[in-house]
Amino acid sequence: MQKSILLTCAFLLIAGAAQASPELAKAKNCMTCHAIDKKIVGPAYKDIAAKRAGDKTAEAALTAKIKAGSKGEWGQVPMPPNNVTDAEAATLAKWVLSQK
Repeated sequence: MQKSILLTCAFLLIAGAAQASPELAKAKNCMTCHAIDKKIVGPAYKDIAAKRAGDKTAEAALTAKIKAGSKGEWGQVPMPPNNVTDAEAATLAKWVLSQK
């Protein structure tokens, strides 16, 4: 019984984290340089999603860029590496790519 309660709680935490992408983006300071619908320092999330629409490797590529940083794709200002786990980077990538 106790084991099933712990498993349920763990599942809810994981599901909640996956759905909390706007909050995760704020918590990880992504919103300092990005916005959903306008360029700040970096491109708008909608522009990123539009550029990668139809690309089957987009999620993995964006996950890697979120984690390791990137340079040159959107101009001269580099995006520094982010202090995120692999799971957080994947959650953020899915959320960014879902913006329309």
